[in-house]
Formats: sequence, C-alpha cells, structure tokens
Amino acid sequence: MKQTAWLIFLLCGLASSPAQIGIYQHGSVVRMHMGDCTVMHQGFLTNFGPPSAPQTVESCPEYTLISDNVVFVIVGRSSNQLIPLAETIDFRFQKNELAVRVDDAKREVKFTIKDMIVRSEWDRLQRHIDEKMKAPEVREAER
Repeated sequence: MKQTAWLIFLLCGLASSPAQIGIYQHGSVVRMHMGDCTVMHQGFLTNFGPPSAPQTVESCPEYTLISDNVVFVIVGRSSNQLIPLAETIDFRFQKNELAVRVDDAKREVKFTIKDMIVRSEWDRLQRHIDEKMKAPEVREAER
C-alpha cells in the first residue's frame, strides 16, 4: 500500500512540473544592450516622494526575445543576468514578469517585461527600417 501511495505521489509530482504540462514557450534572443536599471524597478514613493540620497546607476541587460507570435523586450534586474545571443530559451509568464530558463538550467531567472509587440507587426516594422536604411544607398548610387 505504501509503494502505491509513493508511486501516485511521484507521478503527480512529475505530471505537475512546468516542463511536463507545456507551459513553457520557446524563443530566440536576437538583440541585447545595457540600459539603466533604476527606471524599471522604482516604486511610486521613489518617483514622487521626497528627494533621497543619489543612487548609483547600475546597468542592466535589455534583450529582444522573439517567439512564434510575440516579440518581447525584457530587462534584467542586475548586470549579471546575461543570456547568450541567438540562444533558444524557454520562458513563461509569472506574476507580470517573464521567467526564463536557459539550457535546461535548474533555476529560472526573472526579467521585467518592458515592451511587447505582435510578431507580424514587428516583422513589418523591421522591413520598413531595412527599406529606410537602403534608401540612402540607392540615392547615392544614382548620383
């Protein structure tokens, strides 16, 4: 009887793991730059309260993550949250953040979502930017 109970407990634990129930999505990191951390993580009192002592400005990584349907711009909480470019990662939503798992890591790393856009719209914007970048080259070649 104990063995049956342990077997059921084990199967329930395996079935409820995030990877097993398919809540992870897959995406590719295509862009990264370092930005200001303080803008993303300040609260109401910090912005509108009385002046406080000057804070040190820390740089945080900002990534563009492309999934099948949505493109995310995500920001790390500190400068040591690094993801390799052109890396396929697993991610999921968790409490208004993106929980990211790279290369089957044991732990997830949480990122703040700065911006989201539908993939088709992002592709259209990228084509428009490419056309604008090529336009000066065409005009110079005609001269």
